[in-house]
Amino acid sequence: MALHWKHGAPRTVFITGGGSGKGREFALLLAREGASVAIFNRRLAPQVEGELRAAAAPGGQQRFASYAADVADEAALSDAFAQAQQDVGAPDLVVNSAGILVSAPFPDLAASDFARVVQINLVGSRNTAAVAVRHLRPGGHLVLVASLAGLVGNYGYAAYGASKFGVVGLARALDLDLLPLGIDVSVCCPGVIHTPMVAHEQQVEHPTTRLLAEMPGVMEVGPACRGLLRGIARRRFLIKVGFKARATAWLTQHLPGLMRVMSRAIVRRSLG
Repeated sequence: MALHWKHGAPRTVFITGGGSGKGREFALLLAREGASVAIFNRRLAPQVEGELRAAAAPGGQQRFASYAADVADEAALSDAFAQAQQDVGAPDLVVNSAGILVSAPFPDLAASDFARVVQINLVGSRNTAAVAVRHLRPGGHLVLVASLAGLVGNYGYAAYGASKFGVVGLARALDLDLLPLGIDVSVCCPGVIHTPMVAHEQQVEHPTTRLLAEMPGVMEVGPACRGLLRGIARRRFLIKVGFKARATAWLTQHLPGLMRVMSRAIVRRSLG
């Protein structure tokens, strides 16, 4: 995959949520680019370490490591980042890809589930950013993975949407707050990507949620992450991928009244 890095390819990358899904795919793609990679996951992912070594650029001096750390626990994440810096080096790029999805119509959504989603997706993004700025040097890059659900509403996404709208808002603030430190910020807002987390949720989600999700479409993890990584390489701030997802975001931003009418019509038709 040909990438045009605005400030040169990163030498060392830290990725939270790197044990599966988008985080794992980012790790593999960046290993092929020649980067040393440290992944952070709630559970150790030694199998991904092996995959990274197999994907490494030939003849390179890359290093790979994985650490058990929950983004919801800032102290544990801080310790893991400090150890990773000793093991693989200081990061040029930090990607927060850790997240969870719980979908349910709001009257059926438990307060504990709402709090858990916000704690991991939003507070976890804040914790990753807070720890990352202690390690990123001027010229570094912080990437927060949000979702199209951080730009567009969906039925049954009260918790997930609130958390991802928050991540987008956090990124907008950090884009200014980290400017004096010489750190660039990006936020990724893909549509639905076929990851293990999404596949599990699709088994239990409300049919109306799935109907609305068909508007921006579903992408496989490989093409989606390659598209997102192209935006990361160019240091774009708001990164979207896929024609249908971009069109949905454009309609929401520029024709919000029409988008609301369309979405409400789908919900009414679905619920009868």
